[in-house]
Amino acid sequence: MGACCSKEKKFEGVVGEEVDDVEDAGDVRVEDGGSRVRLEGNSMYTSMFTQGGRKGINQDAMTVWEDFSGEKGMFFCAVLDGHGPSGHHVAGLVRDILPSRLSSEFKLSLPNSSRCDSDIVHGNHKDDSKDRHENKNFEYPLFPLWKASLIKSFEEMDEELDSNSTFDSFCSGTTAVTVIKQEDHLIIANLGDSRAVLCTRGNRNQLVPVQLTVDFKPNLPSEAERIRNCKGRVFALPDERGVYRLWMPDQNSPGLAMTRAFGDFCLKDYGLISIPDVSYRKLTDKDEFVVLASDGVRKRKDPVNLIIFKLMVSVAKRVCKKTKKMKIMIIVIQLFSEIYTKTNVKEPAFLK
Repeated sequence: MGACCSKEKKFEGVVGEEVDDVEDAGDVRVEDGGSRVRLEGNSMYTSMFTQGGRKGINQDAMTVWEDFSGEKGMFFCAVLDGHGPSGHHVAGLVRDILPSRLSSEFKLSLPNSSRCDSDIVHGNHKDDSKDRHENKNFEYPLFPLWKASLIKSFEEMDEELDSNSTFDSFCSGTTAVTVIKQEDHLIIANLGDSRAVLCTRGNRNQLVPVQLTVDFKPNLPSEAERIRNCKGRVFALPDERGVYRLWMPDQNSPGLAMTRAFGDFCLKDYGLISIPDVSYRKLTDKDEFVVLASDGVRKRKDPVNLIIFKLMVSVAKRVCKKTKKMKIMIIVIQLFSEIYTKTNVKEPAFLK
């Protein structure tokens, strides 16, 4: 599955077929506070697309909240990749509950801040703290509040799954990669091995991919150390060379190919955690769109470029016909001005 954000420019030097009109009401509901919740379809600001595979039920889920948390022009976007017998139920429940829980948690955190005027809420006040998270020009004082709210909301979401009796999440779970966008501020929260990739412009105006997340795989040194400290095991099966998995101490199961996820409670005592990695990026006028994607669209050749080009609306519908074993979801979110309605795109050579 995937998501991308765009602004009003044309891709120079490429030709191809035109993107379909983005106007399509889709499945929309209005939540308290005026947030418009979208599970499919298109609008002036977002576009969503999904393609199931041949491996059975599509366990992915996605959602976009426009005017998130009651703030005009704020977006919350999430894609979830379920796994296990009840993975589709886990992903669906997280999709339906996590955004509202996050919104409530963030609003509750605001009174604790001594600087909650309108400039702070809209990120127009410089932050004097040291928590600048990989960005020297960090000017978004609400980032620490969002980060704390995201971590707490993810933790509470996992607790709710543990107590849910309508389906079994003992050996089922889901990844989650989310983005909050307000004006030129982007907050990314990642749980698992799905990705967020920014497409920006290089010095020659070429499209350049920038990965915004880390793939939390069991062979990542910091993750492997935590797992081993918790008595879990990390190894790859002989017929899956290079595919490292997380195993229970005394059983060769369940063999999870990630180290962070909602659910999967059989592994929560052995190193699997539901704490997201939360990061911030200040957007510039060179940034075109962001893609959120599960690993289902990254299993051919160049992973990062494949995400960016494959998940553009005009290309994805054609690509899905060629890669029916993969499951694909697309969300398009506007960055600065108007979204593409008739952008011409040439299919990259490595997809042919």
